[in-house]
Amino acid sequence: MKTRCLMTKLALGAACGLVLSGCVMAEKYEAEKARGLNFQRLLAQEEKRTGELDSELKRTKSAVTETEARNRELGAQLQAVREQFVKIQEDTAATMKAVQQQQEEMGKGPKAAARPKKPSQPVVTASAADPLTSNDALLGSGESGSHGGSAVYHLVKPGETLFKISKRYKVEVRSLRNWNRLESDQLEVGQRLVVGYE
Repeated sequence: MKTRCLMTKLALGAACGLVLSGCVMAEKYEAEKARGLNFQRLLAQEEKRTGELDSELKRTKSAVTETEARNRELGAQLQAVREQFVKIQEDTAATMKAVQQQQEEMGKGPKAAARPKKPSQPVVTASAADPLTSNDALLGSGESGSHGGSAVYHLVKPGETLFKISKRYKVEVRSLRNWNRLESDQLEVGQRLVVGYE
């Protein structure tokens, strides 16, 4: 009987040990299983992130390629603008040189400065036979005798102003206004102005 009791205790102890070891094994299994699932989750997240980074890298490469192409275009345009600018500078320099030469040639002309009242354009001289060109008809009877000689006329051309005409004939704008009884500086093409007296 004693032996049987002892055997039963041993069997129960062994059974408890097996049950306990089975519980420990089950806990370890569950823990490993949870770790494995967690690792799989992390791995899936990393794969997703890697895919997103790959897509972003492709987009960046595409943007870089487009930017390089745009930079090449802009570089070509800039080069063309520089060439145009250089050409304009050369043309301007040539024009300035030509104008300077022309001014020098005009300055060397015979008695160019000594004859300010002789216009380079054809002028009409007043005569007694033409009542429209007489001093009295244009200036009025009060000023007809104040200037010795006949009047020199100028026909206004497009783009000419009273100031330009005064500079050309070397007379004051005020004198032109008085001689022609002008109330303003506005001129009409074809208008005949007294610009001096001979």
